[in-house]
Amino acid sequence: MSRPELTDRAAPTARPGPRAWLALAVLAIPTLLVSIDNTVLGVALPELTAALRPDATTLLWVVDVYPLVLAGLLVTMGTLGDRIGRRRLLMIGVGGFGAVSLAAAFATSAEQLVAARALLGVFGAMLMPATLALLRTVFVDRVHRRLALAIWATGFAAGAALGPIAGGLLLEHFWWGSIFVMSVPPMAVLLVVAPLLLPESRAEAPGRPDPVGVLLSLLAMGPLVLAIKLVGSGGLTPAAGLAVLVGAGSAVAFVLHSRRRVRNGLDPLIDLELFARPVLRYSALANATTMFGLTGLLFFSAQYLQLVLGASPLQAGLLLLPGFLVTTLAGLLAARLARRYPLHGLVTTGLALVLAGFVACLFLRADSAVALLMSAAVLIGAGIGLSETVTNDAILAAAPPEKAGAASAVSETAYEIGAVLGTALVGGVLSAVYRAGVVLPDGAPAAAGETLGAAVGAAADLPAGVADALTASAQEAFVAGADVAAGVAAVVVAVVLVTAGLGLRRAHRTVLAAGATGLDGDAARRSGAHR
Repeated sequence: MSRPELTDRAAPTARPGPRAWLALAVLAIPTLLVSIDNTVLGVALPELTAALRPDATTLLWVVDVYPLVLAGLLVTMGTLGDRIGRRRLLMIGVGGFGAVSLAAAFATSAEQLVAARALLGVFGAMLMPATLALLRTVFVDRVHRRLALAIWATGFAAGAALGPIAGGLLLEHFWWGSIFVMSVPPMAVLLVVAPLLLPESRAEAPGRPDPVGVLLSLLAMGPLVLAIKLVGSGGLTPAAGLAVLVGAGSAVAFVLHSRRRVRNGLDPLIDLELFARPVLRYSALANATTMFGLTGLLFFSAQYLQLVLGASPLQAGLLLLPGFLVTTLAGLLAARLARRYPLHGLVTTGLALVLAGFVACLFLRADSAVALLMSAAVLIGAGIGLSETVTNDAILAAAPPEKAGAASAVSETAYEIGAVLGTALVGGVLSAVYRAGVVLPDGAPAAAGETLGAAVGAAADLPAGVADALTASAQEAFVAGADVAAGVAAVVVAVVLVTAGLGLRRAHRTVLAAGATGLDGDAARRSGAHR
């Protein structure tokens, strides 16, 4: 039986039918699973650390390599989907993601887990731009597409919420690797169902591949993240400086290479012309910042709840659940508010809530009530939900239809860059402060000075007096690091709040000055995005 196929010039019926909403459900599942993989690891870090015994830098790589690879390949995969078909790309990603999840589950060393997480990033990069581009194909009408985007974003938020809960439940009964196994059954179902419900979609004139651009983009991002980790583990060393130079030089080379391809009539990896549109540029910046806030919070909150306050993995997941539920509700509310309020107002309000959440984290102590962290998570969750729904819609609307895959990839790349920087910066700052502040009593192993998890694990094998002294010192050092890291995160969010808020406000005024009725119409949105 033949399946439907649409090119970017096709004009399906504007009002979606039942099949379209079923297709949306299918598109939300990969998004949910990729999001789960971003958050489920947090509650497993203490058990994973005890089982595989990574040092502090390797532990950060376990967390970071997945979003780093994902971010580096999203634009490439978005362009590949434009060429070979977005549904086909989705199917490849689904199969690969499920298979590698099994490999991650049975890793016997931290290095093997890093490698498996890197491969998960490769296949995850196929899933995200394909789902967004297919969503645009299925939902042509702007009003219905905005609702569909809100539901899609809800799937992302639901995955973030379910990650800690599902991880906690599994860790109560199984080994740490079980958190990866849970992705396999849904992926197997998708392999059967997705071809039945999703139309094929591709660009009519896709550009030629840009392998040099792919390499330069990875060389730009990877060394910069490595530099943050090196500073966190050893301060300002020559190796960290070299990493910064390599990353910055590769970034400049990437821009020059992209411009040269345009002059030669070739499509670059990233269409830099898209970033000439202020709505797209500042919306992507806001996307990166909200994900920065989410991953930054998750990196220290799960460890704080379990290793400082003594919660179990399941309890930690349940305590973080209200923040994720608020993200979902705020995302659905944002879809309605966008009909009445301008984009810049919703984005600045969302970022202000994220900022308030990190300010609340500045008051965390080793004996703080759990309500303080829960309140911070609710504030950050509300800000993420309010901002990301409207920015996703803005990015898709700002790009022409033939660039749907590239625009989707820009949106998701922004997310994953934010995820990488959230873990790297917050984790790096926390690690540096922890190392400087922890005092190891006589008899404590040196590894206890690397991470709080290592200190708690070492304390279990020490005499009572030494164990109590080590645990107290490690917890105080960790909380001090979390406070400093939250302060750094608050500064980052504040800078973006002002930058993106003013930029989107100027774009809105330009649209109004041009005689458009607002940012809700496609023509008005694109007019504002071009100026």
